Amino acid sequence: MLKEKDSILRHPSFNKFWLSRMFSSTSFQMLSVAIGWQMYDLTHDAFSLGFVGLAQFIPMVLLTFVVGQVADRFDRRRIVFICQGIEALIAVLLLFGNVNGWLGKEGIFAAAAILGACRAFEGPTSSALLPQLVPKSMLQQAIAWSTSVGQTTQILGPSLGGLLFALGPVSVYGTAAVALFVAAILTFLIRTEPIERKFEPVTLRSVFMGLSFIYRHPMILGTISLDLFAVLLGGATALLPIFAQDILHAGPVGLGLLRTAPAVGALLMSIVLAYFPLKKAVGFKLFAALGVFGLATMLFAISTNIAVSLFALFLVGASDVVSVVIRSSLVQLQTPDDMRGRVNAVNSLFIGTSNQLGEFESGIVAGFIGAAPAALVGGIGTLVVAGLWMYLFPSLRRMRSLAEEG
Repeated sequence: MLKEKDSILRHPSFNKFWLSRMFSSTSFQMLSVAIGWQMYDLTHDAFSLGFVGLAQFIPMVLLTFVVGQVADRFDRRRIVFICQGIEALIAVLLLFGNVNGWLGKEGIFAAAAILGACRAFEGPTSSALLPQLVPKSMLQQAIAWSTSVGQTTQILGPSLGGLLFALGPVSVYGTAAVALFVAAILTFLIRTEPIERKFEPVTLRSVFMGLSFIYRHPMILGTISLDLFAVLLGGATALLPIFAQDILHAGPVGLGLLRTAPAVGALLMSIVLAYFPLKKAVGFKLFAALGVFGLATMLFAISTNIAVSLFALFLVGASDVVSVVIRSSLVQLQTPDDMRGRVNAVNSLFIGTSNQLGEFESGIVAGFIGAAPAALVGGIGTLVVAGLWMYLFPSLRRMRSLAEEG
């Protein structure tokens, strides 16, 4: 266990960063729930819900290379602060739109798009900012604690958003606005060491340098592409409503439990990794975690018992966090600071794309062969990808510590 004097929680700037992420991510989850619910309440149209999700996703794709340039050229703390401030203002506008009765579906689409654009900037920039806040030796613990925030907000945010929306949209939008203003203030109070930045001319080469850097470094290329294909094939969570209703016969309560189980496993494992960081045989542990992820997905696919299914999803979440912390730490430690914005922007695009396409792939395959076979194929596919990547990227397989050079 970490010694008291070495605790990551004794770093004031990291504490502010962690709390800011907690408020900001929880608010975004709350807003997503409220916007989706209100859109369906206004239109009773499933396609409109799909377009809300698309409005949030498209900015991430379009702005990826712009985000990387901005994050590597300007003060990352200030960028995050501005994004959170704009998100807070959007929440305020949604609040007043409901109070005064002028909010329609066009306004909701616009709000979703602006929130998506802000998150497109905030996510990669926050990731690039984190290494500036803690000593290099504590980066893995910092990433584990930061990951725990993400998992906590996935549990807390939608639940809190739903409860507050039951009291009226004004309640959820008002709470989100206050929380986002608090997040922005905390970000503003973060203190970082001044960094001398290279202001090279903006050219096509500099814009796409993140991709070029990733391609030239086998460990980072293997790490990011492994995440893309493993998540793409192993995304069984999109099928949970089918499993809850048709296979497990667990009803809405069961669906809620199934959705919570991976997040609980991920949260607990991220806390464990924060106190017991991985130091030896990191490459082996990365692929072992992917193996557990694939096997747990297969167990979930063949299970007809709610308890077994919950256990399998708990393992899915826990094993995924092990690989996430290793992959995130590796990318951060092996990327120079003046490239972190561009590399993290590409990484965020890959992660977001794999999540979206993974749900799409699972749904299409399930439509042809059924939910259980589709999840089983996904689990097998994850194992195949893990084996293939062990062969294609031997340096990743043989990696002993996160500090090794690629």
